[in-house]
Amino acid sequence: MAEELQYDDIIDITDVVCPVTFVKAKVAIEELDDGQILRVHLNDGEPVQNVPRSMKDEGHQVLKLVDNEDGTYELYVKKVEE
Repeated sequence: MAEELQYDDIIDITDVVCPVTFVKAKVAIEELDDGQILRVHLNDGEPVQNVPRSMKDEGHQVLKLVDNEDGTYELYVKKVEE
């Protein structure tokens, strides 16, 4: 397994569907301070396609996307204040 990045908070959104996946991730990252890192545990399919793109669209920095090879992913996003 790949080396984990350090992170400040984690959210598991494997139990929700789009577009709620992005809403939950957005709320979680808004609670962090500028420069902190959020780890998002998400499912394959729409979530892994949409959440990273939406985070970039919001101006945050996607650091890493790790395939857990079990149908889930770990997304690391650094909060960037506008």
